[in-house]
Amino acid sequence: MQIDQKREIRFSDETMATVQKIIKRYPEGRQKSALIPVLHIAQAEFDGWLSPAVMDYVASIIGIQSIEVYEVASFYSMFNMKPVGKCLIEVCRTSSCWLMGAEDVVKHIENKLKIKDGETSADGQFTLKTVECLGSCGTAPMMQVGADYYENLTLEKVDSLLDQWKVEGKRSRYC
Repeated sequence: MQIDQKREIRFSDETMATVQKIIKRYPEGRQKSALIPVLHIAQAEFDGWLSPAVMDYVASIIGIQSIEVYEVASFYSMFNMKPVGKCLIEVCRTSSCWLMGAEDVVKHIENKLKIKDGETSADGQFTLKTVECLGSCGTAPMMQVGADYYENLTLEKVDSLLDQWKVEGKRSRYC
């Protein structure tokens, strides 16, 4: 996926106002507490992922070291450290989902889209990512696409969803 390297890393005025409002929620000296919500905003604003330049920008706004941003962003699977496709498919890989067939779901998606976990399809439309618990153990296996959960997955259900997204060019909160 090609990213415009010349694009200025700067929040829109409206977004910056929201970011400043979030930072002001925390007492002096505790602005780092705003990091996770600000990273969510940055990821949404800058093409669905956090480049080093974006993370440096966030650090400068919050008034912390860049390494502190990198540590948090690289720890949580909800943050993307490299470009992702329009449709980010996150399949839960923890115990309940794995026992109920998530491994088969992942292999099926890999074969259908001709990508591996962590890769993006050649057309830039799909990225497959396995993640830790998505909190839907009773309806395993499950996956998340943007803000939407898809539970009680079968290979047929996955095929239907992939076909639908190929036609619609699925766009959601993070994809």
